Amino acid sequence: MSFPTSLHEKLKKREESNALRKLQFNLPKYDFTSNDYLGLSKEPTLLSRAQTLIEEHKSLQNGASGSRLLSGNHALYRLTEEFLNQHYSTEATCIYNSGYTANLGLFSSIGLRNNIILYDEFAHASIRDGIQLSHAKAYKFKHNDIDELQQLLHKFSETSGDVFVVTEAVFSMDGDGPNLNKFFEICQAHQAFLIVDEAHSNGIFPLKDLLSKHDVKEVFARIVTFGKALGVEGAAILGSQKLKDYLINFSRSLIYTTALSPLQVAKIKVAHELLGEKKQALDWLKENISFFRSMCFQLQLDQYFIESYTQIQSCVIPGNQNVSWLEEQFRKRDFDVRAIKSPTVQEGKERLRFCLHSYTNPSEMEAVLKLLKQWLVKLVEI
Repeated sequence: MSFPTSLHEKLKKREESNALRKLQFNLPKYDFTSNDYLGLSKEPTLLSRAQTLIEEHKSLQNGASGSRLLSGNHALYRLTEEFLNQHYSTEATCIYNSGYTANLGLFSSIGLRNNIILYDEFAHASIRDGIQLSHAKAYKFKHNDIDELQQLLHKFSETSGDVFVVTEAVFSMDGDGPNLNKFFEICQAHQAFLIVDEAHSNGIFPLKDLLSKHDVKEVFARIVTFGKALGVEGAAILGSQKLKDYLINFSRSLIYTTALSPLQVAKIKVAHELLGEKKQALDWLKENISFFRSMCFQLQLDQYFIESYTQIQSCVIPGNQNVSWLEEQFRKRDFDVRAIKSPTVQEGKERLRFCLHSYTNPSEMEAVLKLLKQWLVKLVEI
């Protein structure tokens, strides 16, 4: 059977713009790509402790066997969600299979016909997809721009529905974040509901620190994922018990999917326990962030990097062809540094994204940045 012409043309255009995505195997030795910021995905005791936990609670089954509303809501869910309530200082926790399904389920269900959703222009694709599935009217505001957000809130102050404001604590492409205290205060002043996606800050930059002037329990909804700094699978939406009740009744990505297995849920609990036990890994990560930034300044590369004080450091080099070439050069030297191309990011804002980790050796960071400077000479004048 021939391949549909319309789909073939889309693939052809993607290839012509040097933006065709491919799955890769045999990854390079030096990791500057993964979201395993604290190295917990490689922690040898995590799996064994999770297995012990499911044995203690007599949950020795390979799968959940159904959705959470049917047969899949096993005992490990209650145990872990109650544990996470304490860990995150929240009234209620609702575990989802992934961050993508959490955002899909949250925004598609709260976006009723008369509601308004205001979101940062750099919001993650999962947030945008969830909004698109909703019936709400949605408007984006400039990245981290408090003034434009305030103008939009004033514009919709007389709306008959509810207004939701969506941002991220740390943005995955730029590594920066908003002034959450001001965002919260503006939302309070306009009776809007704040939603914060903590995917890339979770485990590294606690919301209680980023929102230091206010109680995190006053945030309408928080999305925390466990596949990044926590090193396992799954995600959760944090908020009030009433929000959890609402999601159980109206969140389709929760209702209509098979639940996580007891082992997967046990790993979520154990990963959070390890987070408290291995605080040195967090110290190492923050030291590595400081070292990487200082090397950028020393090598006069800072002008190409987006200002970020987090584990995500992005070097903007316009053009898919340019960043693809650099990625390949790094790969040949066994450095896993990925090009982020348009349309994933805005055309002209293509970049190399360096994800830093607790286990990265300073000599590796120095080497990768010296190579970057050497190869950039062939593309731009430094």
